[in-house]
Amino acid sequence: MEFPDLGKHCSEKTCKQLDFLPVKCDACKQDFCKDHFPYAGHKCPFAFQKDVHVPVCPLCNTPIPVKKGQIPDVVVGDHIDRDCDSHPGKKKEKIFTYRCSKEGCKKKEMLQMVCAQCHGNFCIQHRHPLDHSCRHGSRPTIKAG
Repeated sequence: MEFPDLGKHCSEKTCKQLDFLPVKCDACKQDFCKDHFPYAGHKCPFAFQKDVHVPVCPLCNTPIPVKKGQIPDVVVGDHIDRDCDSHPGKKKEKIFTYRCSKEGCKKKEMLQMVCAQCHGNFCIQHRHPLDHSCRHGSRPTIKAG
């Protein structure tokens, strides 16, 4: 024992190891060995003041601020229900966007069906030139067979 004052004992009740490089907890201000230094390692009663985690929305990857006393899961759930831009149930993109150009027809299709002659967009029922009275060509097309 050449250096009796060198090092400190771990403050964990079950450890008390003499450590020559002790680490001081920044929350409870006690000295610990490397095994008991983390907040969970010595069950620090003041860890909630320092160990702050910011939850991130799993849909839009936005950090969600949580006030003291709030449960992070509830706050993230509220964000998803109200503010989240990536919520799958919130977006109502129109699927049937291509409206038929035939006069009087109000049908809409998912895919664009353009007439090769008049370049109009038509529904499945009016997609053929004879079905929408296509008059752009030099002569009208006749039905086969």
